[in-house]
Amino acid sequence: MLSKKELIKKFQKDPEKYWKVRLFDELGFKRKQCKNCGKFFWTLTEQEICNDSTCRPYDFIGNPPTKKSFDYFETWNAIRDFFVKNDHVEIKRYPVVCRWFKPLYFTAAGIVDFYRETNGKFTFEFPATNVILTQPCIRFNDISNTGINGRSYTTFLMIQQSSSYDGKNGYWKDRCIELDFELLTKIFGIKPEEIVFIEDVWVGSGAFGYSLEYHVRGLELGNAVFTEFMGTPSKYRIMEKKVIDMGGGHERFTWISNGTPTSYDCVFGEVLKKLIRATGLNYDQKLLGPYFKSIGSLNLDDVKDLGKEKEKIVEKLGLTKEIKNLIEEIEAIYAIADHARTLLFAISDSALPSNTAGGYNLRVVFRRIMGFLDRFKWNLYVPEICEWHAKYLKRLFPELMENLEDIKNILDVEKIKYENTKQKAKQIISKIIGEEITEKKLLRLYDSQGISPEMIKEEAKKVGKEIKIPEDFYTKITQLHEKEEESKVVEKFIIDQGIPPTEELFYKDQRMTRFKAKVLKIIDGKYVVLDKTCFYPRSGGQEPDKGYINNCEVVDVEKQGSYIVHHLKTVKFGEGEEVEGEIDWDRRFQLMQHHTGAHIINAAARRILGNHVNQAGAFKDVDRARLDITHYRNLNEEEIEKIEEEANKIINERIPVRSFFLPRDEAEKEYGMRIYQGGAVPSKTLRIIEIPEVDVEACGGTHVANTYELEKLIITKTSKISDGVVRIEYKAGRAALNEFKKEKSILKEIAELLGVEICEIPSMAEDLFLKWKTARKAVRKKRKINVEELKLGKPKREELNEAEILKKTAKILKTQPEHVNKTIRRFLRELEEYKRMLSDKDDSA
Repeated sequence: MLSKKELIKKFQKDPEKYWKVRLFDELGFKRKQCKNCGKFFWTLTEQEICNDSTCRPYDFIGNPPTKKSFDYFETWNAIRDFFVKNDHVEIKRYPVVCRWFKPLYFTAAGIVDFYRETNGKFTFEFPATNVILTQPCIRFNDISNTGINGRSYTTFLMIQQSSSYDGKNGYWKDRCIELDFELLTKIFGIKPEEIVFIEDVWVGSGAFGYSLEYHVRGLELGNAVFTEFMGTPSKYRIMEKKVIDMGGGHERFTWISNGTPTSYDCVFGEVLKKLIRATGLNYDQKLLGPYFKSIGSLNLDDVKDLGKEKEKIVEKLGLTKEIKNLIEEIEAIYAIADHARTLLFAISDSALPSNTAGGYNLRVVFRRIMGFLDRFKWNLYVPEICEWHAKYLKRLFPELMENLEDIKNILDVEKIKYENTKQKAKQIISKIIGEEITEKKLLRLYDSQGISPEMIKEEAKKVGKEIKIPEDFYTKITQLHEKEEESKVVEKFIIDQGIPPTEELFYKDQRMTRFKAKVLKIIDGKYVVLDKTCFYPRSGGQEPDKGYINNCEVVDVEKQGSYIVHHLKTVKFGEGEEVEGEIDWDRRFQLMQHHTGAHIINAAARRILGNHVNQAGAFKDVDRARLDITHYRNLNEEEIEKIEEEANKIINERIPVRSFFLPRDEAEKEYGMRIYQGGAVPSKTLRIIEIPEVDVEACGGTHVANTYELEKLIITKTSKISDGVVRIEYKAGRAALNEFKKEKSILKEIAELLGVEICEIPSMAEDLFLKWKTARKAVRKKRKINVEELKLGKPKREELNEAEILKKTAKILKTQPEHVNKTIRRFLRELEEYKRMLSDKDDSA
């Protein structure tokens, strides 16, 4: 595939075709090549260098080129009002967790809001022809420079100006640049001769185009991408609907209008003031302005040793050692402010710090904050900083105030994990401190053990050893976990594309059990494709229907593309024949109960545990089902009981379960991105399952018509299966009733074994367990004991239902409920054996 540089060269063979716009002719913009960096740019002046920060210093610091200063909120109001006036629809931000497009984990750019996949192909979908919004974006590629160069963030707001242009509706590059130029000159009051447009290209996930970046006094304010080609630079086609993708820097527009030493000074507002007060720093903007102006002009990607470059700037400016130390503290404060804002947005939108995928990077930013607090001995509480941000940003994003308690609980747990890691780190570091500590080893220790390079450096200093931390260490560590792993789907066989897709009768009537169909294809003598079917295939974690086709047993059903393939034990019919199929209704209905149960448990868990709960996986079979949810710690007994109670409350409310199809854009607009609990759906039409006031999801599974059809739901087990993911195993409907029968049978057996009533089992089980432990200890340590003391006492009655009795007994015996009877039999047998052994000792004595 062509590289970005090669693509630019290809387009630059005809620059007027790609980059020249009507405005350039009207106002007399000239195309020039920068004598410093070699880039091509368009300008109204005779300047010989472009306005990129690597070629021109930040001349706006202390001298803004705008007609007035705009605060963070005034900036957006001015931009929004301008574009709305010019026929754009203002839309609300999308979540920073990108559930609608794999393999992205976070929303890294405003245009990602409109990325979709349809039938395996990349597409754009816009809620209106022309849109404008300010979109929070999360990126970790520049984390090492955050707080240092004055402009880098892990979370920033992108002004997203977009238009879908089909030749009649929407607009293309001429109008785009006219609008952006008018925004700069008339709204912000920047002189036309201050504006330089630099030629560039952009290559995205499934499309690409050429672009014009606009720069003012060394600062890039926006990049207008003209997305014209679908595919890759090596293989592409011109799009039927071209896309304007102008991404502007909300923070940068605010910065250039204020001229502060860094963008952080005017972006973080009250949050920064509170941080400075809390840490007692004496921050003088005028004093530090020249330093940040100089550091901002560096191309940090090309700097091999940032420390040395910073030393040169400090020396050149004649700054004292005290000022140098103050700079390091201020840089840390900037980074803390940024990182806390990232945690606020991400956790508010249901992400969790963890050791996998995007959650790993959230843990990195949290621990980077903690590292700064340890290093400078600052007494700051991260959840409180998040709350400061939420209150400050309330005018833009009021929803950030809704989940502050969740954020506090989650980050409190993260702090405990961090402190535990610090204790563990000391032991590990002591073992390796004599070895050579390479960059590779630093990365491995952080990735596998969570040991930060700062911890290693601190311990090394104690033994007189110097450890150098790479300047881009945190950028490299976050790049390891930027994207979710893409699942690989391997089809068993290729189906002739000449046959029509299978008609899915189970969506027309989920209770249809018999049907007639035509055999279109038989593969390998056992795989059958029909023109239509009632058999639901394995999909979305739900196991398939089974049954018969012309009395031939169907043992498995899978979906291959748009075809449903039936796996039969034997096939006694041929292609072209009409056959009759019948599904196993009892199996189907149980799967319906379990699938609807997954939706109910998901909703119940969110109500009990918090808004951060989302589905992380699911499996629905006939005899058992499970739902994996995102949660930051193991569930305790009280939480399990409350979730089960809430789920059964929903069932008993007899709520209709609605299933219907909606165009994807309508579904997203109506219900939001939380509908993608099972992951992104590669279709323009979504099947929606709605339990009103409870849960709404895009889901292709089979479901009951009313919650009361579940009858009963019980949670049989919970476990933490990975960092940030808890598995809830459950049974519903007939499976739950069978479980009750099984429990009743177990309790009856236990009562007979112990010679007590069922309500007396827990107290007698506890007495048995304690006396078994006493006897075992006496035997092992060869101690004398009065065997009479090992007789079981009188049991106590307890006012519990049978399920509670079994759970409590299992907890006492430290086993699973289904194993209680076996455990008691073992304890009784072993207790008698211990008593015999102890009696023999007494006799021999």
